[in-house]
Amino acid sequence: MPLRSIQSAIYTTTMNHSLLFTRFTVSLILCFIASAAVAAVAADKPNILIVFTDDQGYADLACYGNEANKTPRLDQLAAEGTRFTSFYSQTVCGPSRSALLTGRQPLRSKGWGMPASEITFAELIRNAGYQTACIGKWDVSNRKAILDRMPNAQGFDYYFGTLGANDGGRVRFHENNEPAGATDDMGSLTTLYTDKAIEYLNEKRDPEKPFVLYLAHTMMHTIIDASDRFRGKSAGGLYGDVVEEFDHETGRLLDVVDDLGLSENTLVIYTSDNGPWNQPKYTDRKKGHPEGSIFWGQSGPLRNGKGSCYEGGYRLPCIVRWPGKVPAGRVSDALFATIDFMPTFAHLAGFDVPRDRRIDGIDQTDLLLGKRDTGREHFYFNNAGVRQGDWKYLKPDAYFHGYAIEADRKKVDELYNLKSDLGEQTNLAAEHPEKVAELKALMRQIEGNDPPGTSPIQIK
Repeated sequence: MPLRSIQSAIYTTTMNHSLLFTRFTVSLILCFIASAAVAAVAADKPNILIVFTDDQGYADLACYGNEANKTPRLDQLAAEGTRFTSFYSQTVCGPSRSALLTGRQPLRSKGWGMPASEITFAELIRNAGYQTACIGKWDVSNRKAILDRMPNAQGFDYYFGTLGANDGGRVRFHENNEPAGATDDMGSLTTLYTDKAIEYLNEKRDPEKPFVLYLAHTMMHTIIDASDRFRGKSAGGLYGDVVEEFDHETGRLLDVVDDLGLSENTLVIYTSDNGPWNQPKYTDRKKGHPEGSIFWGQSGPLRNGKGSCYEGGYRLPCIVRWPGKVPAGRVSDALFATIDFMPTFAHLAGFDVPRDRRIDGIDQTDLLLGKRDTGREHFYFNNAGVRQGDWKYLKPDAYFHGYAIEADRKKVDELYNLKSDLGEQTNLAAEHPEKVAELKALMRQIEGNDPPGTSPIQIK
């Protein structure tokens, strides 16, 4: 071959390899930039871990005043974050969950009968790039396997748990949409759900994406029980055993969050669905409960408990931790509620709340981050009344579930100043008729059918 031809071939080969190398290098750089961009976006969006217990009273934890139950891990969580003392959920299970998922009052989101047309925060946050998982008690598909109302159809990539409660002392599990066995060992559930949550974090989570993990425990609902490790160990009877096991298992989950290096960018929310069953009318005719089981929790200074529109039914413990973002060691009496999670997550995760329906929740980001001391201006008690500031109004025919009805309650307008009378003992309605009229009007406004996308009062 002539020398010129050999030189030409060498040049061509060299240029082709050079071009291939350049293209490969550019591709690597672009992949790196894309990965870095994804990581940067993920870093701006916190992981969200919701630990949602069942029927746990306002005063069941040591950090909320309980002197019998030892709850060191939740007390530690409170020291590391903010403990809210005027946090409201709902008064019973299904309505509480539909309110949390949709940001809408149960008169709109329908509680146990939440229709498939409701839009959950999981559906919206998944579209914003999050992984979503639900473990535990679902309770918004009428406790039935109705596919378009089960977690996978309502925005959750992964689900393990029971569709209803444990009132009969037995639960049936689903994993995603498939049946996954059953158990009558109620003392195993707290550990089982925690194990499933840890398994999700270790094995099912995509580390390149932020996640939402909604862990909804069955305990402390009705047929309570603890495992052998905790049964008989507390000073609070079987209920105290369950509280202390729940505290331990929550701590175990938080340790895994720490071990995986997720704590700094994880918003942890602990709260409950409603107040405790603590009414003799219910407990006197209990059936199927473990021997010696006094399964009620503590409302502390609050009146009544689950099923009631007095404070003991709606006001729950709530602790929020996000290191470096949510102030540590703070106690806040600002009004805050589960219906506020949807708009708050929208702000933090970068999605829009639905505009085709009324959203009752408000964005509480500034309250959580310590940029504002005030919270909601009002809170509505389902088919019962309303609180605005320190004043709370209940209508004469305020709805109580049967076991929560107080035999000596007179069916009259009730008005309480919660700042001076947290236990709702002194009815001030006759002394402040103008306040009664004002709160009645607010209650009717909330119950009305406002245009889609509106809320009675929004805090920016």
